[in-house]
Amino acid sequence: MMDLPSLAELDYQQKRHRTRREVFLERMDSLTPWQRLEERIRPHYPQSEKGRRPYPPSVMLRVHMVQLCYNLSDPAMEDLLYEADSVRRFAGLRLSEPIPDESTILHFRHLLEQDQLGQGLFGEIKDHLEEQGVRLREGTIVDATIIEAPSSTRTVLVNGTRRCGR
Repeated sequence: MMDLPSLAELDYQQKRHRTRREVFLERMDSLTPWQRLEERIRPHYPQSEKGRRPYPPSVMLRVHMVQLCYNLSDPAMEDLLYEADSVRRFAGLRLSEPIPDESTILHFRHLLEQDQLGQGLFGEIKDHLEEQGVRLREGTIVDATIIEAPSSTRTVLVNGTRRCGR
């Protein structure tokens, strides 16, 4: 059976304006040595034996890259995958297929933290980009989230000093 695009995907293809996020992701896609990075991950990546089939390493690597670039929590990354077609397309996902949930994203992040695999991958990305004349700089993109806190943890300013409590 042929995999047909959804109505939302067809509508999206008709829009004329490209967002800054789309431009950024297209540039990241063209500059990143995805094949080399996937080859480094593959020996550490879980194989499907029982239960859910894991997402391809390429999908999870791209999801992780977006998460790092936009400084997103695991739940915020899951939400972005549902909300932003540009991010889904970058990751190779479609709404008509399963989307990685926050625990899947967390497990992949933990996989990369093991044996400092993530540091090695992103060192390789940095070196590859520098070879192409592109410099990676660290910055901050703020993802504002409202968190309800119990009243006993409110911070009160008393005579210029912060005090916790009621």
